[in-house]
Amino acid sequence: MAIIGIDLGTTNSLVSIWRHGKAELIPNSLGTFLTPSVVSMDKDGTLWTGTVAREKMHTQPERSAASFKRQMGTAHDFRLGNHIFKAAQLSSLILKQLKLDAEAYLGEPVEEAVISVPAYFNDEQRKATKKAGELAGLKVNRIINEPTAAAIAYGIDKRDDHTKFLVFDLGGGTFDISILEMYKNIMEVRAVAGDNYIGGEDFTDILYRMFIDQVKLDEDKLDKKALSHIKKQCEKAKLEFSDKKTVNIKCNINDNIYETEISIDSYERSCELLLSKLRKPIERSLKDAKIKLSQIDEIILIGGATRLPIIRKFVGKIFGRLPNTSVNPDEAVAIGAALQAAMKERDQYIKEIVLTDVCPFSLGTEVSVKGMGNTRESGYYYPIIERNTVIPVSRTETFYTCYDGQSKLVVEVLQGESRLAKNNLKLGEISVVVPKGPEGKESIDVTYTYDINSILEVIVKVNSTGEKKKIIIQKENSPISEEDAKARFEELNYLKIHPRDQEKNKELLFRGERMYEEFTGEDRKIIGEALTQFEAILNKQDKAMIEQARKELKEVLDEIETDELF
Repeated sequence: MAIIGIDLGTTNSLVSIWRHGKAELIPNSLGTFLTPSVVSMDKDGTLWTGTVAREKMHTQPERSAASFKRQMGTAHDFRLGNHIFKAAQLSSLILKQLKLDAEAYLGEPVEEAVISVPAYFNDEQRKATKKAGELAGLKVNRIINEPTAAAIAYGIDKRDDHTKFLVFDLGGGTFDISILEMYKNIMEVRAVAGDNYIGGEDFTDILYRMFIDQVKLDEDKLDKKALSHIKKQCEKAKLEFSDKKTVNIKCNINDNIYETEISIDSYERSCELLLSKLRKPIERSLKDAKIKLSQIDEIILIGGATRLPIIRKFVGKIFGRLPNTSVNPDEAVAIGAALQAAMKERDQYIKEIVLTDVCPFSLGTEVSVKGMGNTRESGYYYPIIERNTVIPVSRTETFYTCYDGQSKLVVEVLQGESRLAKNNLKLGEISVVVPKGPEGKESIDVTYTYDINSILEVIVKVNSTGEKKKIIIQKENSPISEEDAKARFEELNYLKIHPRDQEKNKELLFRGERMYEEFTGEDRKIIGEALTQFEAILNKQDKAMIEQARKELKEVLDEIETDELF
């Protein structure tokens, strides 16, 4: 039985197959390749997907759902009439439709698939995607990063070249940057970065906001149908900027006509803040790959949103060159997924290609560190496998008891980049008993093993007794909610008079925390130690000491951040 490749997108999804030595896109029942990632439900409970659902969304928005990919792996609920769905359940309906389309096209059952995800999807989001595939009746052979899939599609005919290229992937709802190196039969992913909450839909929302403001509509007084109508007209206008300097947006709301003109210049000005957010993942990926922009041979654009003139202008400006447009931005990921499926089947044409990938997020545990006066401060994050480490990978670190008479050690398995353990995603934990003794006498070896399918195995060994405990991380908890984050900040109100909350100190701490997340290796270690030292001095509340410590920390951060990438 054939293995299909699926690009499960925020706005549209595609399915593909490798046959007769080439990748083929599979048309849906309407004869088109793009299937809208939309689900709608009639009053009688009948479910619709794809193009029909997209049309129904404009007339029955309260019974329709779109952009649910952004909520994969979260606790967010989507209500379709009286029924409630999670993002994985809605995604499974799209995958089921793609599966049926493939079976109709191929004339045989389809049971296996390679499914693409944004490179910056975390563990929970990847597992939710796999679950969606299983709910659709598919064995998910592999989860592949979207930019990696696109890179395969681009590089399949360039295996004799030694090429470094950057994949700029801006879809309907997510943004990814990947840096890859192709040499003969090896394609190596050097680094990935991204933002799961920036996409083409956000550029539509800006136009929507401009329209609402200019015609002076009260958004709170509009029903879902009216809002959906405005969004649709703004989406059409956004696409018209491809060949127009000014667009006209006209909407019929409750038998009243609202109309305005918006110029490309004013639209671009309104998009400046959103565009600036695209720059950060680019910088992070270059730092992690230890590559300067001048060393990149090709810039590859994928994702439907890269067709927008405003995006191409931004890319040309930031990179100082024209991007490669030889790859169809809508189809590249699906083609690459089919190629990955062919690699799995060891097709004779491409079996020689070796693909390496990376871990998109750091994996580590909570530790306590020594502060001033030999005191211990708990709640800090210690990365064991740093982001953008080539996978599969196994790393072992040794940890020691931190007080006399300690009888238990708890290893919290965390994913993320924050220096503080509580701000990272908890994946699980292992608790082991250790013999009582003096501080630092007993130790444990903690081994993290991360494979190509994003499965994490954690083994904890008590060195004095030989006892071992193991877990494989597969649980499906939600990441930190907005409400939890808000509550945590509210808990810190009592610190308002503390020196750490004085503007200069706060700015430096925030800068340090940001840089800790951005950098890896020795730089990350230096930043973490410097911040811990600074926090210890802040706790003393000695003005002179704080002044000197602030100066020293700023010098450390300045030195690390001055390395030029562009």
